[in-house]
Amino acid sequence: MDVSLADQPGGVPPGAGSIAIALGANQGNPAATLIAVRPLLAQALAQWFSGNGPPTQPAPTLYWSPLFRTEPVGGPAGQPPYLNGAVVMAAPAGIGSCPPERQSLAAPLALLEALQALEAQFGRQRLEHWGPRSLDLDLLWCGDLCCNSGVLDLPHPRLLERSFVLAPLAAIDANLMPPFQPSPPVQPGPPVQPSKPNGLHLPSCAALLGQLLPQLQEAPPERLLPQQGWPE
Repeated sequence: MDVSLADQPGGVPPGAGSIAIALGANQGNPAATLIAVRPLLAQALAQWFSGNGPPTQPAPTLYWSPLFRTEPVGGPAGQPPYLNGAVVMAAPAGIGSCPPERQSLAAPLALLEALQALEAQFGRQRLEHWGPRSLDLDLLWCGDLCCNSGVLDLPHPRLLERSFVLAPLAAIDANLMPPFQPSPPVQPGPPVQPSKPNGLHLPSCAALLGQLLPQLQEAPPERLLPQQGWPE
């Protein structure tokens, strides 16, 4: 199910397991690219869930952010601005975190491969670190899964440092909380689900963004108006 902010003012249901993906582009026509990839990404997520989710559960709901115009962070100088967004896939209520049969790298890696296939479809070339890109799709988290495989790190190690990621997530749901990130980071090896210390309350994406904005050297993300193909 594809849901806009207007359809679900209450945001992502609390207690639901979720998967979050960041979208970005700054080459060609970024708005046209993100609008074009949106239904393809929704289809890829549905196909991935059908192969990895509980067979008796209905399809999960997708929550899309508005688009934001952001300044490039890092990488070569002189890049054009980015358009950024995010989508959160909320599993049906009661599933919670990734189920036991998905506590391996196989399922997240399959999703990563699907995201990279979409990037390639839109002309993504990895020529320089943090360089301009026609399309960027980053897997931010998969439930509470933590891993450091050398190919995929979950949760995304720079998630809490990036306003262009936190702003779309906070726009989806001001109370949305990223998964617990162990400190020190999980070492290379099999994925784990860390235990949260008793009484720990994780800041929401909106609170994290509020803490980050005063520290930015670049301009804060600029929320764009809804447009055809991206109604949020």
